[in-house]
Amino acid sequence: MDYLVRFVQMHESFRKAEIEAMADLYGIHLEILHYNQYSPHCIIRLPDEDAARMIIGRSILSKAIYELWGSGPTYTELHQDVKHRTSHQWHLYKLSSFKFEIQAYQAKRSLAEQDALIQSFRYTGFEGPIQLKDPDQTFTIFEECEWGLKEPTKVHLGRLISSSSRPILDTYTLKKRKYLSTTSMDSELALITANLTLAAPGKLFYDPFVGTGSFPIACAHFGAVSMGSDIDGRAIRGKNGVNILTNFEQYRLVDKYLDSFIADLTHTPLRTARFLDGIICDPPYGVREGLKVLGSKDGGKKEIRLIDGKAAHLQSHYIPPKKPYSFEAMLGDILDFAANYLVDGARLSLWMPTANDEEVELEIPMHPCLEVVSICVQAFNKWSRRLLTYRRLRDEDVKGALPARQAKREEGSTANDLNSFRKRYFEGFREPPSPMKDVRTTDLG
Repeated sequence: MDYLVRFVQMHESFRKAEIEAMADLYGIHLEILHYNQYSPHCIIRLPDEDAARMIIGRSILSKAIYELWGSGPTYTELHQDVKHRTSHQWHLYKLSSFKFEIQAYQAKRSLAEQDALIQSFRYTGFEGPIQLKDPDQTFTIFEECEWGLKEPTKVHLGRLISSSSRPILDTYTLKKRKYLSTTSMDSELALITANLTLAAPGKLFYDPFVGTGSFPIACAHFGAVSMGSDIDGRAIRGKNGVNILTNFEQYRLVDKYLDSFIADLTHTPLRTARFLDGIICDPPYGVREGLKVLGSKDGGKKEIRLIDGKAAHLQSHYIPPKKPYSFEAMLGDILDFAANYLVDGARLSLWMPTANDEEVELEIPMHPCLEVVSICVQAFNKWSRRLLTYRRLRDEDVKGALPARQAKREEGSTANDLNSFRKRYFEGFREPPSPMKDVRTTDLG
């Protein structure tokens, strides 16, 4: 059966990936018949209405899903398609309360025009009461127009099946959240990321760069138990009695919060075993300050310092030494961690920045145990960030041997040396000077 998904016209590269993830989560066969990122209308094929409700019920980037009653480039062809597709169904809704509405994309219709278009479907023979609020059936006419043109280039008729979860954005908006920082992930993107990572009841999710807990909260909303860690103990401890737990209490999700702990991804205290159902993170980009991991710059061990007769590293206020860290090495370490901790079929979703030019374009990090599922892009001005989603393969599906990976260690000791994106960011992504510009010619004549 064919259905029309009404998307919101934002985060366009995420929309298709989200509904595909929902189909994968519920084991539903989904066929995308028509999708264009410049259009809010997507035509898909699903087994039945129950499948449609399941997929749309968790969607953040859609408004609703409709049973497709007809499509065409003109109203004449739309009416022909409606009669061909649905004439055998009209009697099912003959006495139901109903309403018609029109949604015009990039165009407007006067009330008189809307009434005339609605009346053109009177051949369906509906005799039930017209009910504008909470009717039994809602029929929507979708018009898609080119900018500046009045006549539509595509029209559809759909019967409303179910609305999406988009209204929950008001509940989780950062404007109302009690514990925040300047790097807290936007609640909409956090929920979308949780969807792409397939957060669901009965699953355990982990964020190794937890910050103020935006991702664990999003996962908990969808029923997953979540935990997190961060190298910065201040994020875990919070301030003035407000911390990550405060946010879970605010949303009444405490039963879905396992805990958070202070740790560095490269020195994790977690037992090496494949027990995680999802890893979801937005690692630091190293722009505000250079990336660091635990350890000394020279790699050697330091003598134990005593404060009041007690070892300094055992005291609550102790801040461990850190050393510079390569951004590319961090991405590789995240993939290694995911390969060692995710169960078969589980997903890793991570955000990574990139400049909008070829010179500092970062390659998509790859791992033999992980398969890329989707790549979504959020564009800014001169740079973008990508949401990369991977699936953990079964060991028997991994191609070739798994040699010990050598993490890329660039030469240099400064933050800019170790992070080409950071360097270009503070240069304003200006084009580097061409060596030919300083070449001067001498007139020998």
